[in-house]
Order: sequence, then C-alpha cells, then structure tokens
Amino acid sequence: MPIEQRGVDTIPDVERTSRPRDLVSILLGSNLALGVVIFGWLPVSFGLGFWPSVTSLLVGTLAGTLLTAPLALVSLRTGTNLSTSSGAHFGVRGRLVGSVIGLLLSLGYTALTLWVGGDAVVGTLTRLTGLPSSGAVYAVVYAALAVCTALGAVYGYRLLLRLSRALAVGMTVLLVLGLFAYAPHFSTAAPAGGYLLGGFWPTWLLAVVSAGLSGPIAFITLLGDYTRYISPRRHSSRTVYLATCAGLVAGLLVPQLFGTFTALAVDSATDYAGPLVAGSPLWYLAPLLLGASAGSVGNAGLMLYSMGLDLDAILPRASRTQATYVVAALATVLVYLGHFAWAAQDAMTSFVLLLTAVGTPWAVITVIGYARCRGVYDADALQVYNRRTRGGRYWYRGGWHLRTVVSWAAGSVTGLASVDTPLYRGPLVEVTGGIDISFLLAALVTAVAQALLTRGEDAPRRTDEPLPVEGQPTADATG
Repeated sequence: MPIEQRGVDTIPDVERTSRPRDLVSILLGSNLALGVVIFGWLPVSFGLGFWPSVTSLLVGTLAGTLLTAPLALVSLRTGTNLSTSSGAHFGVRGRLVGSVIGLLLSLGYTALTLWVGGDAVVGTLTRLTGLPSSGAVYAVVYAALAVCTALGAVYGYRLLLRLSRALAVGMTVLLVLGLFAYAPHFSTAAPAGGYLLGGFWPTWLLAVVSAGLSGPIAFITLLGDYTRYISPRRHSSRTVYLATCAGLVAGLLVPQLFGTFTALAVDSATDYAGPLVAGSPLWYLAPLLLGASAGSVGNAGLMLYSMGLDLDAILPRASRTQATYVVAALATVLVYLGHFAWAAQDAMTSFVLLLTAVGTPWAVITVIGYARCRGVYDADALQVYNRRTRGGRYWYRGGWHLRTVVSWAAGSVTGLASVDTPLYRGPLVEVTGGIDISFLLAALVTAVAQALLTRGEDAPRRTDEPLPVEGQPTADATG
C-alpha cells in the first residue's frame, strides 16, 4: 500500500471513494482502545457509583455529539480537513486557531492512549512472563508503541481505515470477553472516599464534562479528516450526519461503559491500568495484552494522522510525512511525562477540561458558519494560505476575520474562567455555585457574540444551488 501523498489540499472527487459506513468503522474501531476506556474510569475515580457514572457518560456523550456531528458535513463539502475549512469563517490565516486547537487535542489524546496502553502491556507481560516492571521496560514499550503508531499514521487514511475495520470486530470480541472476566467481582456501589468535589451534583457535572462531553469534543477537528474522502455527489448530508452520530455514540459509549464496569470490578479508585491487569483472571491476560497493544496503535494512529495534517496546515512548507514524525516525537515525550512526572487523574481531568473550554467556541463558530452559508464553500479560496499566496474570498483583513476571532476569544475566556479542575479553578466557579458549567457558558457566549458581531454576514444560499466544481471557486461563495 503506497504512502498517502495528500496533505490538507483539496481531495479531487475521483479520489473520494469512502462511504458513510467507513466513517462508522473508523469511529467505532479506533475508539475501542484503553485510551478511551479509561474515561469510563474517571467518574468512578471521582467517587460515583455505577448508575451515576453511566448517566454522566450518557448525558455528556449525547450533548457533545449534538454539537460535534454537524462538523462532519463541513469537510464533506470542502474536500479538505476541518481546520483548513474553518478559514471560510476565521479567515485563511485565522484558521490557524483551529489547527492549533486540533494539534493540542490530538497530541494530548495520543499521549494518553500510548501511556495507558503501554502501562497495560507492561503489566500483562509482567504477569505472563515475569518481566520486571522497571522504568527501562516502560520506556521500551512506550517507544515500540509510538513507532508502530507513527508508521500507521504516515501511511495514511487507507491503512488506518483497514485497521479500524479489523479493530471494530476484534476489539468488540475482546470487550465482550472482558465482561465475563471481570463480572464475578463487579459491584454497583460507589467506591469509598466520598465525592471528589464534596457533593453529588458538582461531582456528577464534573464527570459529564470531563468524561462524557470530552469524548465528542476530541473529534471537533478530526471528523473532517475522514469525511473529506466521502463524495457529496454520491452520499447525502443526512446519511453522513447519521453515520457520524452513530459512530460517535457507539464508538465512545461502548468502551467508556466498559471502563466504568471494570473500574468498579477491580476497585480502581486512584489508578486504572494497574488494577485492571492485577484483577484479570489468567485466561484473559493474553486478550488484554492484544487489546492494549493493537487498540492503542489504532486509536493513537488516527490521532497522530490528524496531528500531522494540523502541523502541515500550520507549516505549509513541511510535508505531511515530515509533520507526522515531528508530532510523533512530541507525543512520545508527553507519554514519558505522563508516566514518570504527573499524577494521572489530575493531569487527565485538567487537560480535557481546559481543551474543552477553548475547543467548544471554535466548534460553535464553525457550525454556525456552515448553517449560514448552507454548506456552500469556495474550495479554491480555502487553499490560499497553503499555497503561500494572498487574496481570495476568505482573505478578509490580512487573512483574519477579526470579529469571528473576537467571538472565539470571548467564549474561550469565559470557558476558562468558569472551569474547575484539580490544578486550576476559574473565578466564575463561585458565581455558578461551585459547579463547572464551562461548556455551556463558553458555547452560549460564543454564539451570542458571533451573532451580534457578524450580523448581516454569510447570507443564506438557495437550497437548490449546485455544489461547486472541485478546484474552482463559486461565483457567489460566502465566508
């Protein structure tokens, strides 16, 4: 299989041969990994029992999917990734906001996946072979997983799609076996120690945002990496939207609920991978080893692929392959920090809450922009920055749509000021009664600011307008 040559340039329609069911395969197969499973452990580590944990995951995942799924339709229409597509609303240089957010999101989740998967691999090898769980062993395992992940990401979308299809079946079987493996010790009772934030509702809402909502938010810049290979001439927006919803809900809830189930079964209040391995029956160690390694490579591979595209968008002179190797090295460094330097729960919770606070406003603006222009974009004008030229419909003022950037900044500042993490507490948390509703406030402030600051722009299109011809600007495209 040849290495993918496409970066963030527009995919010609003749190459857009993927189908909506491929999108479901990617979102399901790639997420059946311990890096996603561990988010089901978070509510338990906060002090919640089984049913409160389940409801927090359900509410957060469904709310996040409602916001995130429409983003898949943007790249369906533009033929390029989402951060580049956002140039229609932020400006061809302003879309760097999306590239940086996407890079940070993918970088953190890639490191998390490799870290958790590596810990489980070392633990299972120790129980199976007696291999010492020394720092050197951890370092070697992390490096091996990172190399495999980088190779998969470099080869690109087609290889990752094939891997996701296989993982969708294989990992589902492994998770089902896991239910039988851990069922004898499962209990619905909350772990000892009380609620992390002192009361049920503040702790439950923390779980909604940090464990449930963070899953779909992690995909706000990733969905376009997959839908840009689906042709809008052969597949309707409705079909792609429903496939995205199905893939996100199933791909996130299945592994997360497995994480909640196993966390309570092995009584893992402060750590997940270690107790998961220690509490496994001997017969399940080999399947656990396979799932921890293959699942981590599949999940981190897609994240790393997206990171390569985002860095390629930031540095147009770099090739996608070069960019992918650079971000692979950065992710590996974060893996080592996650194992040797940081407290797991605090680092995870703080990371997802802070990135959600700045990522949500970007997603809100991009969805509003898509609705206003009715999905009609000037594909050629979106590539101005990548060609290192100037001008075009989305040039605005120096390549930036300043009022849209101000809307994003207002929503992000509000979100950061109202977030409550183990490492940082925003000043607005006291105003909201000690409850973290940063997601809602960030989304609301962004929507209102964007409506007021850009009133009269992006006039709606006629719904019977034809799609723009690939590579040619439309006569009346809007930003």
